[in-house]
Amino acid sequence: MKCEIQEFIDYLHNTRGTSKNTEVSYQRDLKKLETYLTEGGFQTEEQVTSTVLNSYVLYMERGNFAASSISRSIASIRAFFQYLTQKNGWMENPAEKLKAPKIEKKLPGILTVEEVDLLLAQPKENTAKGIRDKAMLELLYATGIRVSELISLKIKDMNLKLGYLTCSSGDRERVIPFGSAARQAVEKYMEEARGQLLGEQASDFLFLNCSGKSMSRQGFWKVLKGYASQAGIQQDITPHTLRHSFAAHLVQNGADLKSVQEMMGHSDISSTQVYMNMNIHKIRDVYMKAHPRR
Repeated sequence: MKCEIQEFIDYLHNTRGTSKNTEVSYQRDLKKLETYLTEGGFQTEEQVTSTVLNSYVLYMERGNFAASSISRSIASIRAFFQYLTQKNGWMENPAEKLKAPKIEKKLPGILTVEEVDLLLAQPKENTAKGIRDKAMLELLYATGIRVSELISLKIKDMNLKLGYLTCSSGDRERVIPFGSAARQAVEKYMEEARGQLLGEQASDFLFLNCSGKSMSRQGFWKVLKGYASQAGIQQDITPHTLRHSFAAHLVQNGADLKSVQEMMGHSDISSTQVYMNMNIHKIRDVYMKAHPRR
């Protein structure tokens, strides 16, 4: 079954144009299924019936897997067996009737506008690292892009003159505007700090670490955690906190959901509607008629 899983991942990459994160997630879920099936004596995919797959779901539930993890695994299994059904010409897809557990939707943690202002004021712009950190935080809050998208940005993706960036994820591309606060921070980074970090090396990536390499997700998380601690912010901050804050502040200040959905890159508007229910402080300033850091 290992070969079939790899063929499926190759299919996702080459035909569907899925992102690396999506492919890693599918592969991780399917390898767990493969282990379960191998231990149960199932050697080929033809031996796997709906009863067998339901027993695997029951195994995860009894193992106290999180409902979100079980739902994600079921989605991976469905996609995999749909691929196998089409490829092999099966009459029936054994995963078609798998049911995902109900997940209680939790509202994402966000910062108030005052907390965001305090966080963005923390980097000291007297070093190349501080200038870079200021630019990264400003751009993240100004656009709501994912941290993985932030660290993947290349110089060619930025249009500082017109104030927008182009963000690509798999075969999808979106254009996101940003205001003067972010533009000035990125311009200062490009002019005063990036060259110092780059040294004698060459790189197309916009944001670099102190070794002149592209920033990692873990590296940025440490940066964010450090500044949150300095700012005295009590709540637990994750790499998604500024992204959620961006969306919630826009929606609460009157931005239409469709526009926010496009900027966030949500495929389903229901993912964006969660921000309608968020209870946050009144936005003081307006950015692009909705954003507080214009």
